[in-house]
Amino acid sequence: MITFITGGVRSGKSRYAQEYAKSLTGAPLYVATARRWKDDASFEARIQRHQAERGPEWRAYEEEKYVNTLPLEGETVVIDCVTLWLTNFFLDNNENVEAALIEFQQQIDHLVSLPAQVIIISNEIGMGLHADTAMGRKFTDLQGWANQYIAARATRAFFMVSGIPLVLK
Repeated sequence: MITFITGGVRSGKSRYAQEYAKSLTGAPLYVATARRWKDDASFEARIQRHQAERGPEWRAYEEEKYVNTLPLEGETVVIDCVTLWLTNFFLDNNENVEAALIEFQQQIDHLVSLPAQVIIISNEIGMGLHADTAMGRKFTDLQGWANQYIAARATRAFFMVSGIPLVLK
């Protein structure tokens, strides 16, 4: 079962997803999709903050792309987040939107097939300013198509606004 949680930056997506996961199990699993870039102290601090916010009941994996390689069967899993996950496919495919989307969709299809509670967090990046670079516009399109793909396959979907979940489906 897929639960999709999307919204803007700092809208409360991660907190809501984590609370929801903990309501389903006493031992949730967290999958971090961020790629650790060298010499990015602010991003490293963000990772540390996210880790500190989760309690000791959480187990975690770090997987930049291929979540299908993780043992997720029977688990309650939070995958955080699609934007960083897509970035890895996008950059590794030399900004080829179609190739990145196909690889990403294969991962989502795998998650849909699992006997697991999978909570996927994403960002609605296309609701803000129009990207001022070709690369930014391509990524915004990729993010929008990826979100649509997940939402169509999700059993539940929420849009977060100011810490409040709005039910989409």
